[in-house]
Amino acid sequence: MADLKDYRLVFVGPADGETAVGDYAENLIRALRPHFGEVVERRTLAPGKESLADIREHRRAVKSAVAQGRPGRVLVHTELAAGGVGPFWSTAGLRDVPVSATVHDPPQGIWWPARTRFVAQHKYLMHGMHYPLRPLSRVIEGAVNGRRTIFALSQIGRLSIEMTYPKTNTAYVPYLVAERPTIKPAHERPKAVGFFGLVYRGKGFEQIARIRRELPDDIVIRVAGRGTESLPRQDGVEILGAVEGPDEDAFFESVRAIAIPYGKRHFYAETYPASSVAAHALAYQTPIVCTGYGSLAEFNEDTGAVVVPMGTTFPQTLPAGFSPAIQSLLNDDGRMRTLAANADRVRGERSAEQTAAAYAREWSRMLDRRRKRRDG
Repeated sequence: MADLKDYRLVFVGPADGETAVGDYAENLIRALRPHFGEVVERRTLAPGKESLADIREHRRAVKSAVAQGRPGRVLVHTELAAGGVGPFWSTAGLRDVPVSATVHDPPQGIWWPARTRFVAQHKYLMHGMHYPLRPLSRVIEGAVNGRRTIFALSQIGRLSIEMTYPKTNTAYVPYLVAERPTIKPAHERPKAVGFFGLVYRGKGFEQIARIRRELPDDIVIRVAGRGTESLPRQDGVEILGAVEGPDEDAFFESVRAIAIPYGKRHFYAETYPASSVAAHALAYQTPIVCTGYGSLAEFNEDTGAVVVPMGTTFPQTLPAGFSPAIQSLLNDDGRMRTLAANADRVRGERSAEQTAAAYAREWSRMLDRRRKRRDG
C-alpha cells in the first residue's frame, strides 16, 4: 500500500471553533500529522462569513500548496458542510492531484454553493436562488467531486452519497470522538437530562417545552451550547449558553443523559448528518436518548443510546415515547451503568487516533487504485 509518509497532505476545512465541522477538523488534523511526511493547512470561516475575495484567496493558497509539493506526492482533503463555500470552491477544478472530501451533510457536500457573506445576509435572495436551483447544485457538485473519494460519517450517509453520486468512491469512517476527561459516573450525577449543541433548525431545541411538560418535576433539564442563551426561559429548565473547557466538563457531569430529539433540518431535502452532539456525549461516557431520525437510527444500546423510533405520520414529529424513555432511563441505575460502559468503549473505538488511522488506510487504497489506473 502507498506510504503516506512520502506525501504532503493539503488539508482544507473550517478553523477551530467555526461550527462543529471546525471542531471536528481541528481534532482530526492533529491526529493525521503523524501519518504524513508533511501537512499544510488552509483553514476557512463558517458558512456565510466568506466573500468572493476570500474564496479566490483560498483557491490561490491551495493551488500554491499543491504546486510546492513533490510531483506525484501530494494529497488534498477537504471538509464539506452545507454552506461552506470556501472548502468546496478551493478544490474545484484541481487536476492531476488526488482529492478527497468528508461530507458532513450528505448526500450533498454543499447545499448552498453561492452562500457568500453578501448572499447570506439576504434571506430571500439566499433561498430564492438556491431552492429552485437544487438540480443545478447537484450537477455542479457532481462535476467537481466526480470520481473523487468521499468520506461519510455514518453508514446511511455513505449510502445516500453513493445513490446520489454513483461515480464517486464512498467510504465510511465513524464520527470522531474527541478526548475528554473521565468524569463522575452517569448514575451518580444529578437527576437531569441535557440538551447540547449549536441552536438551529432540526436540532430539537424547539421540543424542550413539550418535554418539560411531560417529565416529572424531579428531573431537571439543563441546556448548553452556542446560541442557547437566546432560548425562552421556563421553570425547570436551566440555560447555560456556550460552554467550553472546564465549563463543558461541568455541564456533562451535571446530567445523567443527553437528549437528541432530531427531526428534519431544512426544507430542501432529507439529509443524513452524523451527530456531533452524540460524539460529545460519548466522549463524556454519557448515555444518549435520541430519535431514530436519519443517522441516529444507527445507534442502539450497544453504542450507549436509547433510540426512540420516529412515527410514520408526515410531517414527522417528536415520538410520543420520547419523554417516557428519558424518565425510564434516569430512574434505572443498572441500565445507566450498562449504557455508560458501552459509551466508554465506543469512545475508545472512535478516538482521534483510530479515526485518523481509518482515513489513512482509505487514502492508501485510493492512491494504490490511482497508481494502477495510471500504470494500466
